[in-house]
Amino acid sequence: MKIRRRLTEPGTGYEIAPRQSTPDNILEKIIWQKEQEVLQMLQAMSSLKSGSDYETLLKPSSAFSKGRDFAKALKQGSPALIAEVKKASPSKGIICPNFDPVKIAQAYERGGAACLSVLTDETFFQGSFENLRSLRDSVSLPLLCKEFIIDACQVITARAAGADAVLLIAAVLTDADLSKLSILAYRLGMDSLVEVHTLAELDRVLALPETGKSIKLVGINNRNLEDFSVNLATTEKLLEARGEALRAKDIVVVSESGLKTASDLIRVNQAGANAVLVGESLVTHADIAGAVQAIIPKLELQR
Repeated sequence: MKIRRRLTEPGTGYEIAPRQSTPDNILEKIIWQKEQEVLQMLQAMSSLKSGSDYETLLKPSSAFSKGRDFAKALKQGSPALIAEVKKASPSKGIICPNFDPVKIAQAYERGGAACLSVLTDETFFQGSFENLRSLRDSVSLPLLCKEFIIDACQVITARAAGADAVLLIAAVLTDADLSKLSILAYRLGMDSLVEVHTLAELDRVLALPETGKSIKLVGINNRNLEDFSVNLATTEKLLEARGEALRAKDIVVVSESGLKTASDLIRVNQAGANAVLVGESLVTHADIAGAVQAIIPKLELQR
């Protein structure tokens, strides 16, 4: 899948969409919106400019508090649960009408989740960096900033808001940008969860010199981001093909999307996933902590 850009300069490795064109899919629509947001963020960060010197950005900053080890937390159980704080989605609209991110996160923590995923996209998921910031002070679990990252300024913003890890989507980034952004995250004290959906994308990630170093986590998204359809066989197929290569690099594999029942989670765990990311089926439950507790013992019985 090729995701075109609208505002990126030619020669950066991205395909540029004609000026009057419309997005080919939902993911492309989101990325075009992100390009606009990044311009605004860069204007707000007067010291940064698009295409700025990464060596300056990569210097560790004492302004950021010490991060919580996201990757290590996912190695404490098999599989470990990343519970998602999510209000809405492009495909379903609002899924949690009485959305209270702090109460949801605290319920996840009581239930036994290993880490939290926090949506920060405002336009399509009704999330915010403010939600991430508030959770940093409300729970002790490591936090993933789930954002559509295309620029270094988003990584810096995520760290400043309290993130311990960031999401990098292989389908929307060149190999060069995957490398640069993962190194930036690492030097700011964060892990990178690099998300793939196809074998070709996974092979790209495995070939990066950063994989196994600044890239310690690979997420296999069971959702096709072109049309948002879900197929759990995606995790099975990719791990059957490249599970050994991932284990050789000591990569933590996270299965994402479409996981609703204990049997779903057991299925991807048996395929080789070390962790699972679950959102909708938990956040919509009347007893969130109880829902988490109900899933985890069932998973542990399969080990």
